[in-house]
Amino acid sequence: MERKHAMPFGAEVLANGNVRFRLWAPAAKGVTLCLENGRGAYPLLPLENGWFERISSEATAGSLYRFQIDDKMEVPDPASRFQPQDVHGPSEVVDPTAFQWRDDSWRGRPWEEAVIYELHIGAFTAEGTFRGVEQKLDYLRDLGVTAVELMPVADFSGTRNWGYDGVLLFAPDSSYGRPEDLKQLVQAAHAKGLMMFLDVVYNHFGPEGNYLHTYAPQFFTNRHHTPWGDAINFDGPESRVVRDFFIHNALYWLEEYNFDGLRLDAVHAIVDESSPDILTELAQTVRERFGAEKFIHLIVENGDNTARYLSRDQAGAIRLYDAQWNDDIHHCLHVLLTGETDGYYADYAPDPMRYLCRCLREGFAYQGDYSEYHGENRGEPSADLPPSAFISFLQNHDQIGNRAFGERITQLADPHALKAVLEIFLLAPPPPLIFMGEEFAASSPFLFFCDFHGDLAAAVTNGRRNEFARFAKFNSAEVRESIPDPNAESSYLQSKLIWDNLRDWVHSEWLNLYRKLLAIRQSTVVHHLGKSRVTKCEVSQDREHKISVDWVFEDGARLELCANLSNENVSISLEHPTLPFYASTPEASTAFEHGSLPPWSVVWCVHEQK
Repeated sequence: MERKHAMPFGAEVLANGNVRFRLWAPAAKGVTLCLENGRGAYPLLPLENGWFERISSEATAGSLYRFQIDDKMEVPDPASRFQPQDVHGPSEVVDPTAFQWRDDSWRGRPWEEAVIYELHIGAFTAEGTFRGVEQKLDYLRDLGVTAVELMPVADFSGTRNWGYDGVLLFAPDSSYGRPEDLKQLVQAAHAKGLMMFLDVVYNHFGPEGNYLHTYAPQFFTNRHHTPWGDAINFDGPESRVVRDFFIHNALYWLEEYNFDGLRLDAVHAIVDESSPDILTELAQTVRERFGAEKFIHLIVENGDNTARYLSRDQAGAIRLYDAQWNDDIHHCLHVLLTGETDGYYADYAPDPMRYLCRCLREGFAYQGDYSEYHGENRGEPSADLPPSAFISFLQNHDQIGNRAFGERITQLADPHALKAVLEIFLLAPPPPLIFMGEEFAASSPFLFFCDFHGDLAAAVTNGRRNEFARFAKFNSAEVRESIPDPNAESSYLQSKLIWDNLRDWVHSEWLNLYRKLLAIRQSTVVHHLGKSRVTKCEVSQDREHKISVDWVFEDGARLELCANLSNENVSISLEHPTLPFYASTPEASTAFEHGSLPPWSVVWCVHEQK
């Protein structure tokens, strides 16, 4: 089976073997196709509205090429499917029909089954490649994961990067392998029943290797600003091509690479005052394109807690986006576990249990409430949304990697407390997300790393260290100098998972806990999920830190959580007494039956409709 996404730009191998080259360069007077290896230079024909095109019989699949702008600068194709020599090198003509897919029966999995495992291709294995990840798919399936989420793979400058500095958004980075290696990874995952999600970045381009300013400055606007400078032009003059570029990128990964879903990074940094905005148009286009053909899942990261993107119709069907990463539940759990109150954690410090309860009951903790950290009201009401619209996590690349030394939660929290929190978020209705290595309490940090050079490298290193100046522990320049240099190769190498950890019983015990909880989730919780409403969520009004939550599902089942997140025994009331399907310990189960809970213990019950 062949898969190919038709695009109005880039290099496309035609049925007769010729290659059509197309570039939008509204600021250029002329564009020349330059084929590498002495194969010649050929002018592109100017078309209307800034487009240039040439159908070439001289190029074939595998040909390397660049575009020369006004007989001066040579640039890669912004829609390049592959960059074998990095962002400043030539692009390669790729024929996507050359890869023969064998997963044509795959239709994906429903969202309710989602258990997401986020990983970085380079740091997940010693090889740091797509093929290296493929070798670990059995491990992920046996863990209980149903979806693998790749941090961004779009071509970035250098050989190591988190991926959020991508500049050629259609080209998998060559440090991880070739396009067919990524396709093979997706296909292999499907064969094992695993969905594959991809993290994409539509709020900015990276600081090195982006040539669009040279010949298509209309891609950007100074009417809006982002943390990275001028915003991408989604709503100004000549923005139609810009919008199409990103919408085609989403369709490209879903169609040509057969990904099951996308996670859109930091959409709160996308500024678009048009209607429909780019987020709405992109999601509508994806839904219309795939329809009921297969399950496609769209996820956002949105610091603004914009609930309207997560709305369902009257039948409970997803309109635009399946779910959002719920930073709120992470932040209140982190405060509970560590007592940290720096930065955005300050918003949750006054009453983390109340915020936790609201997250479990209604999704967001901040639903239009005033945030001291942000200095303004944040969020929209979310109580009418199902729990499936909110992805819970205790760790992810940001929450580990944005710490100065990349410490994981196991280095910061008491293990008994951490175990109790895991027993809540891995069994609660919202889909859980696991960051690579957390399931075995990986000893390796996850540091911020990149591969820039010269003045840019110095600026990134200094900027990274100065970010922490407002924290008390980093108020001296000498201490900040101890923060690892993002550009040092050692920062990347230290971030690689140490799989030998699993030889140690402490790490293997954590892995066994995750496997056990995810197996219980699959056997006891998942089949009830779908539309649901929280009917009760209570937090003790004293200092006992006990919590009780009920969820009622469409099939009439009632899921109940009772937890003691403190160091003391607490008494509980049993409104619907039944035997638990999960308890932290046998002692917790016995105590629960007698109306109490030991310290840091969790009990789950389900009442089936008779």
